[in-house]
Amino acid sequence: MWRTDTYWFDVAIATSGLMLGHLYFGRFEEHRPRWRRLLKSLLGVVLVVATTAFAGRVWTYVLLGAIAVGLVVVHGSWLPRHGVNGWTAEPRDRYYELIGLDPSGKPRDRVG
Repeated sequence: MWRTDTYWFDVAIATSGLMLGHLYFGRFEEHRPRWRRLLKSLLGVVLVVATTAFAGRVWTYVLLGAIAVGLVVVHGSWLPRHGVNGWTAEPRDRYYELIGLDPSGKPRDRVG
């Protein structure tokens, strides 16, 4: 009944990872419009399925592992070294400063 050699299994893995990412790290994306967050999720699923289709399941899991390593490096090391909690994005003004936003979460005016 249950088969793991289908693209639907890969979609389930990708969407489960995205769901957990939004659940635990969604506060890092609160300043982005909803359409952009949705597009990011759709592109993530397409990337996983395309990698499975063109390179094989092993390379899909290598890709997912590389994404997980990047997530751990950024949220576990880089953000704390720059004074931002990797789980809560606090202090919020420091996080916004790091990503180039003003304290209210809006893009800064770029003065030439």
